[in-house]
Amino acid sequence: SRPPSPRQNMPIRYFIMKSSNLQNIDISQRKGVWSTTPSNERKLNGAFWESNMVYLIFSVQGSGHFQGFARMGSAIGCEKSQDWGSAGFGGVFKVEWIRTESIPFHFAHHLLNPWNDSKKVQ
Repeated sequence: SRPPSPRQNMPIRYFIMKSSNLQNIDISQRKGVWSTTPSNERKLNGAFWESNMVYLIFSVQGSGHFQGFARMGSAIGCEKSQDWGSAGFGGVFKVEWIRTESIPFHFAHHLLNPWNDSKKVQ
């Protein structure tokens, strides 16, 4: 169990993380870490420090499915990972996988994102 957060009155945040391939998802599930592009780091770190909990919902681009979801377990540091072969990734951070299951987007079509012109969540 996790100690009470000093941010417990802050909202829970959710982000959809798109991966270019399934191998990165597999690495993340095995090692409990993730890395994203530097342009995403500021948003994720801000959410981590300002929110009670940050959930990351993962999807491989072009798959038509979500591959699972995890809780952000640490802020993003400066340390890079050699696990992701593609250049352009920032620092790594801990993730705690909650569910690892392929879920088709159509199961979530009733969810609309008010911060993205009320488009479907996928």
